[in-house]
Amino acid sequence: MHLSNAEEQVMKYLWKLERAYMKNILDEFPEPKPATTTVSTLLKRMTGKGFIGFEQHGSNRLYYPLVKKTDYFSSHLKSLINDFFNNSATQFASFFTSEISETELKVRKNE
Repeated sequence: MHLSNAEEQVMKYLWKLERAYMKNILDEFPEPKPATTTVSTLLKRMTGKGFIGFEQHGSNRLYYPLVKKTDYFSSHLKSLINDFFNNSATQFASFFTSEISETELKVRKNE
């Protein structure tokens, strides 16, 4: 389960909108908006990867996510734990616990 950064941005908009035409997706982008052809290419690639589906409505396509946001996030989290923490959830939790504790100590020290 891997999306490029640009594909992931489009996916975030689709998760938010749930179902959308390309125009609706383009409207979500901040200025300067990407070209219609760019978004069209991203949607085509994402469809090919099995992340999104669509319903044909005349000459327009209504896109919708096939992958839940939680499933995508979970997959990334598992990959992160595997790649950086020797596949140990305990090491992962320990790392963030110590990072949070250090941050809290710095904040409290500055108060």
